[in-house]
Amino acid sequence: MPSAIRTLITPLKNLAESIEVTASFGELRHPSLLSGRARRPTIHEWIQHTALFVLTALTTTVAGVLLASTDVPALVVADPLTWLDGFLYPLTYYFTAVGALVSHATKHPALLSQGAIFAASLLAILAAHEAGHYIACRYYGVDATLPFFIPAPPLIFLPGTFGAFIRIRSPIRSRRALFDISVAGPLAGFAVILPIAIAALQTAQPALPIAPAEAGSMIVFNDPPLLRIVAHALGIEITTIIGNPFYFAAWIGLLVTNLNLMPVGQLDGGHTIYAIFGARVHKYLGRVAFISITVLALFGWRWHNAPSGFVYALLLLIMLRLRHPSIVDETEPLGRARTLIAVLTLIVFFLSFMPFPITII
Repeated sequence: MPSAIRTLITPLKNLAESIEVTASFGELRHPSLLSGRARRPTIHEWIQHTALFVLTALTTTVAGVLLASTDVPALVVADPLTWLDGFLYPLTYYFTAVGALVSHATKHPALLSQGAIFAASLLAILAAHEAGHYIACRYYGVDATLPFFIPAPPLIFLPGTFGAFIRIRSPIRSRRALFDISVAGPLAGFAVILPIAIAALQTAQPALPIAPAEAGSMIVFNDPPLLRIVAHALGIEITTIIGNPFYFAAWIGLLVTNLNLMPVGQLDGGHTIYAIFGARVHKYLGRVAFISITVLALFGWRWHNAPSGFVYALLLLIMLRLRHPSIVDETEPLGRARTLIAVLTLIVFFLSFMPFPITII
């Protein structure tokens, strides 16, 4: 893959992928990888991963402030005078905008607290997801890195993060280990999303009516099934409320969970399908999922003015290009308990599924 294309798609790949398996049994070259023991993170690794986490906390806080802002002051940026000024103008404008937003937030503690709530909620979801994978890896003696939290430029990328992932550096030996490692993340993340979703709806404020003359074009975040079910259980009409930091964190968490559970490549859903059905079904089901999502994206774009479905399709296309590493024991049965967990994971998939995450009206 050309390096320029890889540079462009890496952020999208990181957003969707929470486990990256880099070693298969047939690729082993060092006896230490056969020991079945995961090495402990070094001090240098702890510093590196902590720094990424702190930086991501900052970018998501700024993103949360932006989501909560309604009266950001106008920017004053000098016009470029030379070719160098013109070349640097987008960068200058961006950092001026971020600086103005941060300055505005420091003068309004309530706004800053909204940003902090969003960041804490979203990072709790991502951390729980990756902790599920990491703890399962440790349990099975699979060597894996600490979670990489990937910051993203706020104002450009709405959540302020490209997500998080762990890198698995030793082979996964059995179907049961692969299954447990793959489902542990989405289920742990979903367990954190649920109380955040409840908090989002219980603290939501009613939306103010918009006059027809003020409406114009609007971006609408469509509600996933989980939020609709929780709202119905709480007796709340979800279409009459406005989003708050808890809501946006839960919404993004559900979107990422659903993307991860797509049965494609090295996504969590792809690992799960491989563990349940093997390599052949994994290969063809991934293609079916990509075609289905692409058709759905075309349908949404044509009839619902929802171009966001193409992001799903692009991510799945990227994941289809990644070969799934083999495991040592392809014949080990999963057992009844894991079959029930697989059904639970499928329910989580449907509760988080949004065919058209964003529409424009």
